[in-house]
Amino acid sequence: MNDRMRVGAAVGVTVLLFLGVQLGALALTEPFYESGHQAVENPDDPTNSIAYIAVILVATALMLAAFKYDLQGLIRALIIGVSVMIAWYVFAELVPPVVTAGAAGVNVLAVLAAVGVGAALLFYPEWYVIDIAGVLMGAGAAALFGISFGLLPALLLLSVLAIYDAISVYGTEHMLDLAEGVMDLKIPVVLVIPTTLSYSYLASADEREDGTGDGDGQGEDTPDTDTSAETTPETTPEDASDAREGQRDALFIGLGDAVIPTILVVSAAYFVDKGALDVPGLTLNLPALGALLGTMAGLIALMAMVVRGRAHAGLPLLNGGAIGGYLIGALASGLSIAAALGL
Repeated sequence: MNDRMRVGAAVGVTVLLFLGVQLGALALTEPFYESGHQAVENPDDPTNSIAYIAVILVATALMLAAFKYDLQGLIRALIIGVSVMIAWYVFAELVPPVVTAGAAGVNVLAVLAAVGVGAALLFYPEWYVIDIAGVLMGAGAAALFGISFGLLPALLLLSVLAIYDAISVYGTEHMLDLAEGVMDLKIPVVLVIPTTLSYSYLASADEREDGTGDGDGQGEDTPDTDTSAETTPETTPEDASDAREGQRDALFIGLGDAVIPTILVVSAAYFVDKGALDVPGLTLNLPALGALLGTMAGLIALMAMVVRGRAHAGLPLLNGGAIGGYLIGALASGLSIAAALGL
């Protein structure tokens, strides 16, 4: 299989991972609401978006400071802890409560499954462990935020984060500095898609930590490798490439690139009462389907740019596609522009 075919297959897997996040979030939408996971009292309040954006800015600053003062272990522990919490929410809805404990009837099997996710991330964070945990975490997070952001707050959130992502990648470039720090933490803030069967994310990360490389395109410090990714909640995809042979060992795309547009997909599915589609197990309507397809269109365009060999801001294309697809679906379902915008 030549390099073009390997990269094409990896792009296809990336699309499937994104679909996993989006369809998983749609499957969790109604169960999460019924379980009381809506995070705010008034999901139509646009200040919810402002608060979330402020949290992102503060978190970014704290992470950069943590890397500066060699506190990477703290960041890793925090992300793994969040992964366990979200996994618990998801498994509590998916795993039948066969065994319960305590007065609250805690689902023991769901707790054990969530702890298992954390243990796998802690002790063996190979690329497939990262990806499975990332899809699980991404679907849960998108569902949680989607039922908590009404249409207008969701649209504001996606619009502002798309602008911020572009500025932070092409302007200040601080997200690239952040990416350099988090790539070696082996946590589910990126989706890792190998293009070669021999690729090992663990070996690649260990080589970067040691400052060594074996010339196979897996080590950051080897002259034939270009590794630069953005891995915060609104991250940028990139590729690890072997310039000498034209090979790319893996594609990396930030988990936030899957989560942020999916917030609008879930918000549209939950808050729009027109254009309902009867899909077993999913909360879905025309506006949500439009947002999903728009995200996929943005992703394909983004990956076509990424495979040419440099990092790009993901959210302008992804969020733009989600918003455009949502508006088309909303109008097709009979909503007015004002209603589609949540006004």
